[in-house]
Amino acid sequence: MQQAEIRTTEATKATNATEAVDWNENEIADLSAKVAALKASMSKVIIGQSEVIESLIICLLGGGHALVEGVPGLGKTLLVKSLAQATDMQFRRVQFTPDLMPSDIVGTEILEEDAATGKRLFRFQPGPVFTQVLLADEINRAPPKTQSALLEAMQERSVTFAGQTHMLPRPFFVLATQNPIEQAGTYPLPEAQLDRFLLRIDVGYPSEDEEMAMVSRTTHAGLADATPAMDVASLLRLQLLVRDIEIGEHLLRHATRLVRATRPQESKVASVVKHVGWGAGPRAGQALVLAAKARALMHGRLAVTRDDIDAMLLPVLAHRVLRNFEAEADGVAIADILLALRSDIRLD
Repeated sequence: MQQAEIRTTEATKATNATEAVDWNENEIADLSAKVAALKASMSKVIIGQSEVIESLIICLLGGGHALVEGVPGLGKTLLVKSLAQATDMQFRRVQFTPDLMPSDIVGTEILEEDAATGKRLFRFQPGPVFTQVLLADEINRAPPKTQSALLEAMQERSVTFAGQTHMLPRPFFVLATQNPIEQAGTYPLPEAQLDRFLLRIDVGYPSEDEEMAMVSRTTHAGLADATPAMDVASLLRLQLLVRDIEIGEHLLRHATRLVRATRPQESKVASVVKHVGWGAGPRAGQALVLAAKARALMHGRLAVTRDDIDAMLLPVLAHRVLRNFEAEADGVAIADILLALRSDIRLD
């Protein structure tokens, strides 16, 4: 914890010192090269899953959190651990279980006695949330009270305990996993918490060749750790650079129309009117534009294109748009609804 705090403090000072300086071509080129190196470093450890790695980096550059869904054994833990190693950030994992308490995540107060004076004082003992990369494994297995303990941390980057606010390290990135095939005894995340995740990332099965390579490598010498490709100061600068990526007014309006079209009360998209119970709120528009900017930078561009918005539509909105009973009965997936929406809403 102390090492992570020192790293973060130094990175924050470096960021604040250069925040007012105009971007120059050399710095942008250097930062872009580090993004490419980050993806390459993770790809050496994670076999296949190129789109998942890219989505995870986009989420990190955007300064948001990710909700990852996939069956066990697909390397979700290794994925986030490799990200922490490649960015030189502190990593902690919390296994969410039905008996997990909020204090097990945010921390608690302990009673200490001063050896010199004999006085007893309460001291706050930080929990595992005080890290830079937090893996909330199977988050839907914990009860709502424990899930909500992450709300303030994810939104405000701080924890309030006993009337005192404790700031979390910068950057702070939560990756929460869910198992889509085991729902018995779970507690579905409320919409308020789902909206705190910038992206929902689906991890699928690898191809035959990728799976064979995975089995071969892990049953021999094993997988090596990801090599550092980016420091914390560079990551914080990249998160600032993402905010400065250009987006035209016509694309901004297009992103806004896409989000508004998910609301059945005002949508003209037939699939939305028929199959959506509740559409996305304004925060979804913010997330869509921010994710599109991060994707543009990921691909070496300083301006957003329609391809960026279209590519990020599903991971941004999939957990923010709720299907109705008719959609569930008809077996209509949220991806089908969003793809229909994307094809119907045209760019002016």
